[in-house]
Amino acid sequence: MFVAWRDLRFARGRFVLIGSVVALITLLVGFLAGLTGGLAAQNVSAVLALPGDRIVLQQPSDGQPTFADSRIGREALAGWRASAGVDEVVPVGIVQGRAVRAAGSAVGATADGAAVGVALFGLPASADRDGVAALAPRSVDEVGLSAGAAHDLGVRAGDRVTIAGTTFRVATVGGDAWYSHTPVVAMTPGAWSTADQRLGGDGDPTVLAVSGDPDWATVAERTHTSAATPLASLTALETFKSEVGSLGLMIAMLFGVSALVVGAFFTVWTMQRSGDVAVLKALGASTPSLVRDALGQALVVLVVGIGVGTAAVVGLGTLAGGTLPFLLSPLTTLVPGVVMALLGLAGAAVALRTVTAADPLTALGSNR
Repeated sequence: MFVAWRDLRFARGRFVLIGSVVALITLLVGFLAGLTGGLAAQNVSAVLALPGDRIVLQQPSDGQPTFADSRIGREALAGWRASAGVDEVVPVGIVQGRAVRAAGSAVGATADGAAVGVALFGLPASADRDGVAALAPRSVDEVGLSAGAAHDLGVRAGDRVTIAGTTFRVATVGGDAWYSHTPVVAMTPGAWSTADQRLGGDGDPTVLAVSGDPDWATVAERTHTSAATPLASLTALETFKSEVGSLGLMIAMLFGVSALVVGAFFTVWTMQRSGDVAVLKALGASTPSLVRDALGQALVVLVVGIGVGTAAVVGLGTLAGGTLPFLLSPLTTLVPGVVMALLGLAGAAVALRTVTAADPLTALGSNR
């Protein structure tokens, strides 16, 4: 590492430049990853929080099942409940609606009479569960609000809201729960069915949350439904696929750009120090030692640049968390940093091959 440390000391401007570029790319990748995670959470967090081992949707005769078109009839519901290996079947209704804060409630984000878009979830109450099931009220004249819904409506527990022409009392206000970028309002199955019919639906549940260990494929085929894990069922949300797909493609392209930028920098660097490498090889330095020297220098530059970029992501993500759907976690900070380091080292290794494989006498210009 003698030559590497010498270059780092005496060519500070060059390495500050590439380190700054690496930091900026890390900032772009990390911030985009955090934004992707935040948008995904606002799209599907309520679905992932549903109780059950599998999410069952109606299987259309042609095409793929979707949450928007799924309706579980009585026969399918009875078929799943009667199947061997099924421990519990929870019908869950999901529909987009509007909620209005009733007059006399606490002053908040909206004025009385201002409608707020919400996702209405109808399911039985369950105090021993987390997520949406914990929000579900026990009385038909009550609702449970997620934190986002309570904030947008400007209400708290004990206030009243109007949904589909019916006024409900807010029984509980829970944590964050989102569906298709709208906050969740939980209702009893009966209240949800009435609201769904007033909104133009048929009152049948949208999905089933099934727990147990049945023959999933056989029961699904018999009941004309599909059964998938909560994570796999997210592909039935069209907005999720298009949104995460486009943002994921942008992240992948930024990773590719980072590898090209770092590789191009170290290509120029190896050309500039080809004489030093040739002398070292002529003096007996082995190719592996030269590779370790060069990659060690590249790793130092990458670690410093990625560290600065990651710190900027954490700082800006903390500030933006209150206004943007931003997810700050190891998946959106550490993982992009590790991938950036690996791609950068790969680019540096490819750039070094032409010099480390060259004949020392040729590199020294003895053929002139």
